[in-house]
Amino acid sequence: MRHIYDKALEANQRLQSVIAHTPLSYAPVLSQLSLSEIYLKKENLQLTGAFKIRGAFNKIASLVESSGAESKARQIQGVIAASAGNHAQGVAYSARHFGIQSVIVMPEATPLLKVSATKALGAEVVLCGDNYDEAYTKALQIAKERDLVFIHPFADELVIAGQGSIGLEILEEKNDIDVVVVPIGGGGLIGGIGSVIKTLKPKVRVIGVVASGADAMKRSFLSGKIEKVESVRSIADGIAVRDVNEENFTLLQQCVDEIVSVDDEEIANAILFLLEKQKLVVEGAGAASVASVLHKKFSFSQSDKIALVLSGGNIDITMLNVIIEKGLLKSNRKMKLEVVLIDKPGSLQGLTDILSKVGANIVQIEYDRTSVMLKYGDALVTMALETKGQEHKEQIRQSLKNYGYFFNEIN
Repeated sequence: MRHIYDKALEANQRLQSVIAHTPLSYAPVLSQLSLSEIYLKKENLQLTGAFKIRGAFNKIASLVESSGAESKARQIQGVIAASAGNHAQGVAYSARHFGIQSVIVMPEATPLLKVSATKALGAEVVLCGDNYDEAYTKALQIAKERDLVFIHPFADELVIAGQGSIGLEILEEKNDIDVVVVPIGGGGLIGGIGSVIKTLKPKVRVIGVVASGADAMKRSFLSGKIEKVESVRSIADGIAVRDVNEENFTLLQQCVDEIVSVDDEEIANAILFLLEKQKLVVEGAGAASVASVLHKKFSFSQSDKIALVLSGGNIDITMLNVIIEKGLLKSNRKMKLEVVLIDKPGSLQGLTDILSKVGANIVQIEYDRTSVMLKYGDALVTMALETKGQEHKEQIRQSLKNYGYFFNEIN
C-alpha cells in the first residue's frame, strides 16, 4: 500500500500540466437529505469525461520516460487497451500526446458516444465480444501479433498510482474528510485512492460501491477469498467487471473498510438526482457512490464529512433518455394512459377537453382503430400526460371515471 502511495506522488507530478484539477464541491441538497456533510469529487468534468486519463497517462508517460522521451517513443510500436470506453479515451488521449499509435478493443455493445469519442482522439477501434473480459482476450491477442504494449485498465501499479492522485486532491482540498466513497469495477480506482487515504489519514473510512449485477469483488471481500461470477449485467457499464484480479483484491483488503452494492434502479435514481438537483451529467458507474448514500447502504453520522467520487460522465444519450422517462413516471410527473373511445367525430375532442379542465398537458398521443383487440366501432387512444404529482394524477383518474371512460395506466 505504501509503495502505491509513493508512486501516486510521482504520478501527481506528471499529471499536473495535463489533467483538469476537478473540484471537490459541497452538495447542499444531498447533504440535507442524508443529514451529513456531502462533497462531490467531480471526475465527470475531467478532460476525457472520466478519471481514467490519470492512470493511462501515468503509465504511458512512464514508458516514454524510462529511457528518454524521444528515443523511447521511437521504440514503442504502439499501445493497446481493452475498455468499455473511459479507459479507452484515456489511453487514446495519452498516446496522441506522445505521438504513439493506439489500438482500443471494445465490447460490441459499447455505446456509440464512447466509440466515436475514442476514434476522435486518433485511436484505431476494434469491436469484439459481449463484455470487457472477451474484449480483453482479443486485445492481448492483437498485442502479441502487432508488438504493442498492453495498457491494463486496473491491474497495473502505475495505472493505480495515477488514479491515486484523486486521493491526494481530495485531502489537499478537504483535509478533515471522514469518509471517502468510491465506485469499484476492477478495483484500480479505489486501490489508488484507498492507498493514498490510508497512508496519510488511516482513520478515514474508505467505502467501495459495486453494481449488484457485477458484485464479484464484494463477494470476494466478504469471504476473504476470490469469488467468481458467471456473467455480469448492469446499466453501469464502467464497473461491470466479471473477474477479480488477485493483486487488486489483495490491495483492497489493505485499504478498504467496507464494500456495498447498489442495483440498477438505485443507480438510475442517482443519475436522475444528479441531473436534476446538482445539474451534473454522470454515467452509471459515476453515480454509484451517490446511490449508496441516497439508499443508505452504509452507516454514517450527522457529523461525518463524506467525499463521493463521481468517476465519469460519459453516459449514452439513449440510456439517459430511458432513465429520465422512467424517473418522470415514478415521481408522478408523467402519466401514460390507454383509453377506449367510440370511433366517431368529436370523441377525441371530448376526452382532451376533460384533460384540459384538470390541467393535464398532453405531450404524446396515438389513435388506433384497427387493433384486433378492439370491438368494431371502437378506437384506442394512447397518450402521455405531464402531471404535477400524485394528487394531480388521482384527480385525472377520478375525472375520467366520472365521465364514464374506461382506461388503463401504462407503467
